[in-house]
Amino acid sequence: MKKTFTINISGSVFHIDEDAYQKLQNYLHMLTAHFGADADGREILQDIEARIAELFSKKMETEEKDVVIEEWVDEVIARMGKPEDFLEAEGEEVDEESKEKADSQPTQERVKRRMYRDPDHRVLGGVCSGMGAYFSIDPVILRIIFVILLFASFGTALIIYIVLWIAVPKAKTTAQRLEMRGQEATVSNIEKSIKEEVKEVKESYNRFRSSDSYNKGREHVSRFGEIVYSVFKVFLKILGVVLGALMILIGFLGLLGFIISMVVGHSVVSSAPWISHWGGHVVVPEMAHFFIAPTSITILMIAIAFLVGIPLLAILYIGTKIVFRYKSNNKIILLSGLGVWLVALITVVVVSLSQVDDYKEKTTVSQSVVLPEQNMKTLYLELNADDYRAAYKRSLDLDRMKLVEKDGEAMLLGRPRFDVEKSNTDDFVLIVRKKSRGGSEEEANQQVQEIVYNFTQKDSTLTFDPYYTLQEGKRWLGQEVDLTLKVPEGKAIYLDDDMVKIIYDIENVSNTWDGDMVGKYWEMKPDGLTMKETKANE
Repeated sequence: MKKTFTINISGSVFHIDEDAYQKLQNYLHMLTAHFGADADGREILQDIEARIAELFSKKMETEEKDVVIEEWVDEVIARMGKPEDFLEAEGEEVDEESKEKADSQPTQERVKRRMYRDPDHRVLGGVCSGMGAYFSIDPVILRIIFVILLFASFGTALIIYIVLWIAVPKAKTTAQRLEMRGQEATVSNIEKSIKEEVKEVKESYNRFRSSDSYNKGREHVSRFGEIVYSVFKVFLKILGVVLGALMILIGFLGLLGFIISMVVGHSVVSSAPWISHWGGHVVVPEMAHFFIAPTSITILMIAIAFLVGIPLLAILYIGTKIVFRYKSNNKIILLSGLGVWLVALITVVVVSLSQVDDYKEKTTVSQSVVLPEQNMKTLYLELNADDYRAAYKRSLDLDRMKLVEKDGEAMLLGRPRFDVEKSNTDDFVLIVRKKSRGGSEEEANQQVQEIVYNFTQKDSTLTFDPYYTLQEGKRWLGQEVDLTLKVPEGKAIYLDDDMVKIIYDIENVSNTWDGDMVGKYWEMKPDGLTMKETKANE
């Protein structure tokens, strides 16, 4: 029993026994060694392998076997050419007598011709050139005949040509081109055919290179390239000037807006409409003292000035260099600016981290206020008028805090949170919780005492301020104000529409959203706050 192998030859898969495989492998190795690994050699080997695969496929059809045997390999080698037939010394030539003798061999020893379309010498589809190779006639003669027939047959010849174009296959491989001329697709013939094709291509290319049209075309291409290069160079110069001018404008306006915000303040900015958008909403010096300790503000402002100013100066500097093309020591300027900017960045980080220590402790102070007039059945809850509405256009939101400007002075405002719970007594009780942070418990407690918040009661109406404020010159350290109204069971409240600004997640039986609770009466029942269907009677 012999081993069998599965091999791939030119894209076709074959099963081959061990002896045949060894012989075929040696044969292909000898071909590879002879033709080498250059482009022409690889093309020759590909065509030889395609021809071998074709012969094996035909053999399997005629013999009705699935395995390539050693006898088939011997037949293929004999047909393609034995090694000694083509492995001859370099430079050995065949004389003219031998060539004539070879050409005069009887036709029965040659391969049966087959009609193909010749793609290498075609004008349209290669039909005439293929027929010329098949009949050994100059294809020019056939083309002349076709043109005559085209007029003589009133177009019938064109239909015949199209039919032949469709029906006759194109000679794609070297073996098919040889078969078209009645030549055996042996190793020598395949090699000779490919080398002739390469030689023909090289000669055509050399003729083209030496022609006047090529030289003129090359000159035209060179001139066109120079024109394109000149236009592109001018375009880049214009683009550079535009980009430089834009960088100058951005750097100048950025520096101007930043300096005004840092030094001059909002009064100058508001008088210049063209830069009001740059500095009107953020006035750095006025804002900083609400969040930074006074001892650190100066250091931080200087560091921020360098941190923001140096990139803006760099943009301005690069823009002027692009536009005016002056010489300077870029390396020294770059390293100096980068060094100062890094120092400023480190300073900002260090100072900012130092402020975090002021937030480590938190204190809450609660105050319970029992409301008078306890014989009332319904308590009306209202919100005072918002005196800072006109200042909203210059506000800075921070959680429930707002930084606003009124009468030229910056103020920090905070929204309280209002909630409603059931009272354990028969009295209305308002609990006010003030919260703040500080570096220590004593500092946090001091910050709580400096929160300013007011509410008033008149008869059965309780009125709240919309904001709480900090005393002048005090910092924001997470101050909060929470209001909780304790409502006795069996009594009711009425939430005015403006109360929606401060109410915060009030629990009720119907799970009504805070925004839908205003403008309604709510009674405290055993199971919780319940909306009343009709107006309460006092």
